[in-house]
Amino acid sequence: MEENLNQDNITPTSDKEQGNEVKKDFKGLLGSIRKFLYNLLEIRSNTDPASTKDSIIADIPFKGHTSWILVCSIFIASVGLNANSTAVVIGAMLISPLMGPILGMGMSLAINDIDTLRRSLKNFTVMVVLSVVTAFLFFYFFPLRDESSELLARTKPDIRDVLIAFFGGLALVIARAKRGTIASVIFGVAIATALMPPLCTVGFGLAIGKPLYAAGAMYLFIINTIFIGLATFLVIKYLRFPMVRYANSRKRRFIARVASVVGLAVMIPAGYTFYIALQEAQFRKQAQEFLSETIETYEFAENGRYVDNLTEIEYQGGENPYIEVVCMGNEEIPENVVNTWRAKKNQYSKLKDADLRLLQGGRDDSEEKFNYVSELYEAKKAELLTKDERIRVLEAELANLSFNASQQIPFREISAEARTNYENLSGLGFSYRIQTDFNKLDTIPLFEVRWKKGIGSGQLEKDQKKLSDWLKLRLQNDKIQVKRVAD
Repeated sequence: MEENLNQDNITPTSDKEQGNEVKKDFKGLLGSIRKFLYNLLEIRSNTDPASTKDSIIADIPFKGHTSWILVCSIFIASVGLNANSTAVVIGAMLISPLMGPILGMGMSLAINDIDTLRRSLKNFTVMVVLSVVTAFLFFYFFPLRDESSELLARTKPDIRDVLIAFFGGLALVIARAKRGTIASVIFGVAIATALMPPLCTVGFGLAIGKPLYAAGAMYLFIINTIFIGLATFLVIKYLRFPMVRYANSRKRRFIARVASVVGLAVMIPAGYTFYIALQEAQFRKQAQEFLSETIETYEFAENGRYVDNLTEIEYQGGENPYIEVVCMGNEEIPENVVNTWRAKKNQYSKLKDADLRLLQGGRDDSEEKFNYVSELYEAKKAELLTKDERIRVLEAELANLSFNASQQIPFREISAEARTNYENLSGLGFSYRIQTDFNKLDTIPLFEVRWKKGIGSGQLEKDQKKLSDWLKLRLQNDKIQVKRVAD
């Protein structure tokens, strides 16, 4: 009994010890994970604040070599945007020195260096003005000023551009702060954030008289500038760079508040633009689903045909969106079917306010659609003329074949009739002979005849002439020749 009591007393103690061991192991696991993540993500220990600050300040000045590099990068970017060449635009981004003053502004705000902030703002302003003026002069005097996709892509920024600028700025400052700067990161950020192309697009918009293009591109540039600067500010603060001390700390706090307000103000329209882009993407997706369930599955009874490559889906910023469906041929889709499609369209949340327009053959609901068909015809006129020319050639070939068929000699019938009509005829042959007078080629039907022996020359000539006249009349061909062949 005493042994049993001892055993009962031992069991609870063992469970408690096991629980403590589990807690200890769990804490050890958490500690190991924490240590692993710290070693993985910690960047302060490998940061060189002094050299980082010196390198950023060295890139701020804008004079001499830097100014010429900027001018060259502007021209390269302008040519690349004009030619719609992505590779050339990337090259201009890589050599552009615009990033220096932007990093200088972010760092000076973080370490309270007002003198560096002034120099950065001054050089940054000069760079921007010079870039816009140079781009304006290029596009104003250059004869080719097409609105390429590379140019138009810089006129409507949204929240995605904010994210690109912010995380690109983070990567850039972290790379610059590391002992042994990572050059590939600097080049990659220069490409991703794209500071130079928006400024060139500003000059393009001013040169062609479209201020909205210029405003959109300048807005994109401001987004990139502010959020690269914000990322620089946050990283420098996190890395605890030494502060520059001034007696007037109130002024420093005021500048920091202004910078924060400006950053938030820039994000608001960018967020709205992203919202519009998201709505348009959803509208187009639902429109494609709607088309795949209606017109694309409709079976025409006769010669109608749905032309999918002419279908238009227009969102237009949410104002008067429409889906335009084009069908060719004389067969019209019944009105009850169209009404069914309109009812189905309203089942989609983004398509309720959209207008379903149906263009069928030559009939349409509006004069604008008639003009659209006219423009389509003009655009395809060259192709239509080519097809007409092909039809003309084929018709000519067919006529030639028909003519040759009509000229075929029914030799079996002719030979039987000739034997019946000319008792002195002993043999008849036929062939086509090609001859020329060196001006043109001609094909002559040639009959070779053999006459019975013992016929006088006079009678022979008379019979041969009579046979020749008969063949020409019988075959309706004056080119027929008759030649006598001796046995």
